[in-house]
Amino acid sequence: MPSEPRTSPIVPAYGENTLADLSASLLASLTGDTAGNVLRLPSASRVCLLVIDGLGWELLRAHQAAASFLAELAFNSTPLTCGFPATTVTSLASLGTGLPPGTHGMLGYQVAEPGRGRILNGLHWPSDVDPVAWQPRPTVYSRAAEAGVHAVHVAPGGLESTGLSRAALRGPAFRAARSLGALAHETLHALAEAERTLVTAYHPHLDAAGHQYGVGSDAWSYQLAHVDRLAEQIASSLPYDSVLYVTGDHGMVDAGPEDKIDIDTVPGLRDGVELLGGDARARYAYTSSEASGDVLARWREILGDRAWVVSKDEAIKDGWFGSVEPEYAARIGDVIAAATGNTALIASQAEPEESQLIGVHGSLTPAEQLVPLLTVAAR
Repeated sequence: MPSEPRTSPIVPAYGENTLADLSASLLASLTGDTAGNVLRLPSASRVCLLVIDGLGWELLRAHQAAASFLAELAFNSTPLTCGFPATTVTSLASLGTGLPPGTHGMLGYQVAEPGRGRILNGLHWPSDVDPVAWQPRPTVYSRAAEAGVHAVHVAPGGLESTGLSRAALRGPAFRAARSLGALAHETLHALAEAERTLVTAYHPHLDAAGHQYGVGSDAWSYQLAHVDRLAEQIASSLPYDSVLYVTGDHGMVDAGPEDKIDIDTVPGLRDGVELLGGDARARYAYTSSEASGDVLARWREILGDRAWVVSKDEAIKDGWFGSVEPEYAARIGDVIAAATGNTALIASQAEPEESQLIGVHGSLTPAEQLVPLLTVAAR
């Protein structure tokens, strides 16, 4: 029989040092809200948050030669935890709302739509689901506007009106940037537009390189070097009384062929599962109430030390999502498997493209949960 995982999951420290606490503290540093500034960030007139998709703390420290500027900033800094699942949909929602996943309800890459018997993909939004109804909480940007803070979001143009953006990032003025140079230019221009300004800049391509080539690849290292130069260019041209913060939305691990467990072909893993959600590192199995106990026991037996396998109630009790609003609990799988090591829980028939990825993320390991918080101030 497979053994139990020998390590413990890193449960995000909601209310102390997560991405949700970062965005809430950024706004508080602009408004003087001491109570809301959990991270005790210094006050400033202009704040910029540069979000590098896929920039994990452990990855940055392991590739210092490719990112000398960021690595130097990391020397005297401490990481944040991103939240669970460690995936873009959830992390951008935490940054966009300043709330933990259980409160904003964006609970993974693929989650069940309660009562509809189907899966909602947070990166490929269905046309018949209203993003604002799915995530109705006010965003950090709307709260900024109420406080008289000018808010701007800089990102590739195709991301302006996606379901994820409308659900989690609605409210700021949008500036499209198709290249790294444009991203730096638009970010710095936005910082100078108003006396009190909050700018978030988002770069997605490091994550894409990791998925396709792996974080141990030359392609990933080359892209990290471009990201390093981007951050250095923004930092060197900050307007007076500005602070630049650099973070990521999650880390990543590489999964080779020997690391992949195929839920669609391994006997027993699909038994009793009505819907399969999540991703390769954070799987949600949706079951009937009668089958959940059997599925839980079977997944624990088959996966053993290759995943932390828990029930929904156990995950909520242990604080994986922070405090969970009752109306969002049904979006979470009845059985959850958070992969350990380099394991990837793929579904080759249901998810053929995702099953080919090398770089994966989503779980509660340090490689995925820890993200940097790097700071440059212009005074």
